[in-house]
Amino acid sequence: MSAGPRPRQESDDEPQVPQVTVEALQRALACEHAALWAYKMALAFIPPEWATRARGDIEAHTTLRGQITQTLSDIGQRPVSAQPAYAAPQPVVDGVSAGALLVSAETDAIAAWRSVTERSSSVPLREAGLKAMVECTGRLAYWRGVTERSPVVPVFPGRG
Repeated sequence: MSAGPRPRQESDDEPQVPQVTVEALQRALACEHAALWAYKMALAFIPPEWATRARGDIEAHTTLRGQITQTLSDIGQRPVSAQPAYAAPQPVVDGVSAGALLVSAETDAIAAWRSVTERSSSVPLREAGLKAMVECTGRLAYWRGVTERSPVVPVFPGRG
């Protein structure tokens, strides 16, 4: 998103980006907000040897959130806000359940970024979406591995 040219606006009132693309970008932003919440929650439960990785993943999601927020602002859209809290798919009580929360967060992020690639005709947005999917898949593989889920990399990340 900020790595390449941004979509140009036709006028100040009407962005060139189709509404379906804007909606996909907003969903991706919402998933980035949720992922950051999940990582911050998980830090309280994961073992120290996983914490360094989690902090790096927080930085990566913070960067993605900033890029997508800027992209939405650049096309004249108000970025969705983070929720005050999110519901974990299962109780987080230890390192393994915290890792499972991160697996869920990365899975959701991959699906949201896939949606951006599918619902955009803008090459820079599609490239940014694909890059985000690849990076999220790397994070997903790590968390699936340390929580002993198989396969470590799902057959079709972002689909399901």
